[in-house]
Order: sequence, then C-alpha cells, then structure tokens
Amino acid sequence: MKALDDLTFDNRFARLGDGFSTHVLPEPIDAPRLVVASSAAMALLDLDPAVAQTPVFAELFGGHKLWAEAEPRAMVYSGHQFGSYNPQLGDGRGLLLGEVYNAAGEHWDLHLKGAGQTPYSRMGDGRAVLRSSIREFLASEALHALGIPSSRALCVIGSDTPVWREKQERAAMVLRLAPSHIRFGHFEYFYYTQKTELHQQLAEHVLKLHFPECQEQPEPYLAMFREIVERNAELIAKWQAYGFCHGVMNTDNMSILGITFDFGPFAFLDDFDAHFICNHSDHEGRYSFSNQVPIGQWNLSALAQALTPYISVEALRETLGLYLPLYQAHYLDLMRRRLGLTTAEDDDQKLVERLLQLMQNSGVDYTLFFRRLGDEPAVLAVAQLRDDFVDRAGFDAWADEYKARVEREGNASETQRRERMHAVNPLYILRNYLAQNAITAAESGDYSEVHRLHEVLSKPFEEQAGMEQYAQRPPDWGKHLEISCSS
Repeated sequence: MKALDDLTFDNRFARLGDGFSTHVLPEPIDAPRLVVASSAAMALLDLDPAVAQTPVFAELFGGHKLWAEAEPRAMVYSGHQFGSYNPQLGDGRGLLLGEVYNAAGEHWDLHLKGAGQTPYSRMGDGRAVLRSSIREFLASEALHALGIPSSRALCVIGSDTPVWREKQERAAMVLRLAPSHIRFGHFEYFYYTQKTELHQQLAEHVLKLHFPECQEQPEPYLAMFREIVERNAELIAKWQAYGFCHGVMNTDNMSILGITFDFGPFAFLDDFDAHFICNHSDHEGRYSFSNQVPIGQWNLSALAQALTPYISVEALRETLGLYLPLYQAHYLDLMRRRLGLTTAEDDDQKLVERLLQLMQNSGVDYTLFFRRLGDEPAVLAVAQLRDDFVDRAGFDAWADEYKARVEREGNASETQRRERMHAVNPLYILRNYLAQNAITAAESGDYSEVHRLHEVLSKPFEEQAGMEQYAQRPPDWGKHLEISCSS
C-alpha cells in the first residue's frame, strides 16, 4: 500500500491545454478535519487506509497543500439545463487536481468539490457545504455497493469556514474519483462555439483514452456513441430497478462513461411512486422518477447533435433507436432477478407492471417489499405481504400469477431462492431521513453516525447484527424531506 507522497500522476486532460480548462489553485478551508473516508475508494489509488488519520490528509484535501505533480484545472463545458441550453457552465466549485494511475494501470481523476471560486463560478462562492458533501459521499459509495455505476468518494473534509445558503453553514470539500469527468456538455460546448479543432481534439482524446476498443471499428466515433448509448441505457435501468432518482439530469451532469455523478437533490424511493419528484425546484417534474427513462434518451439526442461533425445523422438516429430496447431488456432482466426468476417468459413485463401499479396505489415500501418477498417461500411470502396492500383482491390475483410463475421455474431449493434474491434485493438503502440524521449529528461535530451509515451501506445485501434500525420504513417526517440543489 502507498503513502500519500507515493501517488503517480499522469495529467492527460490538463495536457489538452487552456482551451479545455483553466489553471486554478484550491482555496483552503479553515481548520480542515476529516469527517469520513472510504477505505474502498482509497484502495483504488493503492492508498493505505491509515493515511486518512494523518494531518496531511486533511490538509491535502482541504486545499492547504498540493502535490508537486498535481495540475489543478477547472474544466469548461456547457449543457442543457431543464431543457434550455446554457452556453457556458464549467467547474464552478470543483477542480480536477490531476489524474493518478494505480498499480493495475487504471487512471483515476482526483476531483475536489468545494475548492473555491473559478472563472466558471457564475457569481457563486465556489464552496460546498457539509450536508451536501456528506450526501454525495454516502450516495457515491452506496450506489457502488449496489452495483450501480457511479463516481466514487474518497473523503469529506470539514472546516470552520462559514458559508451562506438559506442560512449560515460550514464549508466542506469532498474528493471524488472517476476514470473521467468528461460530460455530454463538453462536446456541446465545443460544437456550439464552433471551435472545430478543439472539438476534434476532445473527440480524439475521449476515443483514445476511454473507448480504445472502438478504434478498431470501421467507424470509430459511431462505435463510441453506440457504447455511450448502451452504458446509459444500462445505468438508467439500474436506477429504475433500484428506485434511485437523480433529480438533475441536465446534460452537463451526464457522464460519457455512463456513470452516476454530480449528486444534488437525489433520493431513493421509500413508498413506490412512479411520479416522485426529489428536487423541490423541479416544479414541472421534468426529472421525476418515471421521466428519467425518456430524459436519458433526450440527453443522448443532445449529445448526438454535438457529434454530427463525425457521424452521419442517419447513423446517429439508428443508434439512438437502440436506447429504449436496450433499457427495457436490462430493466426487465433486473426485475426478473429481483422477483427471484431465472428464466424469461413473454408475460413477465406485465407481471412487473401490475405489481408496481398495486404498490403505487397502496404506498408500499419499494425496497422492503422485494427483500421480504425473498425471506420465505413464495406462498408464505405473498401471504405475509398481503396486508401492505389496500386492494387485497388485486394483490391476491397478482400473487396467484406470481406463485404459478415461480412454480414453473423448476426445482431450486428455497435456500437457493432466498440466497439468490437476497443477493440482488438490498436490506439497506440510503433513505433521505437516514442521511439527514447523520448530517444533523455531523453539523454538531459528531461524525459517528456518518461512519456507521457508510459502513452499513457498504454491505447493503447482508443482514448486519444490531443494525435493524437502518432497515425500517421511514417515519412520516422522513418521507417528506425537501432536497434542493443548494449546496
């Protein structure tokens, strides 16, 4: 394992030049201190987890120190925000400190969020607050543990620096990792500003470093776009299957790698509600839970427009046409597994849709229903879950179909069924009220609940002794928390 001084930098994006980013130094926060660190994320950099407890760790990720090999850059990009094009956005409070490669040859961006003002801060102070930093840390690591592609979070550093949002809060920094922080909005920026040479340079950079296998195809950029479509179809299928709502699916928040990042007013569903809106600023419901699927396609269409210099419109349309079938195939496969089904039948889609409608009408807890469905043999499980539904007759009809469907699966033992279902149906998810409890304690200087919640969420499928309170339905107050983009 490595010490902090042993990290090896290879700053490939910085070498693209000043047309792509601006050199900016982090603004230090006062009295930096470790709130929480992820040993799993540290392992991606081959770092010894013990270094998180050293003073230099907080100083590095609190903006006080910098590696000699680091080249902090604020990236420029644009994007469609709530459907309207904004010609210039960029890293307004984040800095790409540099790219580190590990012993396995993997490159990881070190991106420091809350690092102060940049040329792209747009009247903002460039800071992140403790609550949003904790939420991003917990969400990044929780999604990864669920098997949902995501940026990773290495640590949160707290401070005494005051910042103003709706009230006075304390500034914090979160260090996130990803193989790339290039977004759909990067391509849009150079396309709409007609910076042809830089646009071409970006496309070559992304193709070579992040989609090298596509270089062997007859049309490399078309192959790259198809891969981006496939990855995003699978990503959003996983969001939908596990009840995750991103909240701000602007094109500048969409990764060309098909990973979840730029966490803002996200939420996991408690009671199933297809129309759930997790961002209280989203008055029209553009980014509601059910709209994530069509918005994914809309965003890919925006990226396609920015790739028209390299790919024919006909080929782009044909490739975009793959999105919904790919999404549906991934989603149905996930939902079959969540129901404990290992084979495919033609009516499985209808079986899933009828269940979700029943859950919607009765306000059934989305996560706990699937977990409990695997606790017992199908006949016993549906009998025990029946009382959660207002429409008993409707649920009974569905249960009869489900039991017959399970019967046709074959002769797997109940133990095998239980293990198979529990391997895909989490017991613990990042519910908003759990995050809020951890944040409230942290704002008083007690970080123990952040640590405990992080530990529980790192093993979401395993029943953990003494952690029953994290697997409960939320209290009424916990279902109605308003989350905004203000961070």
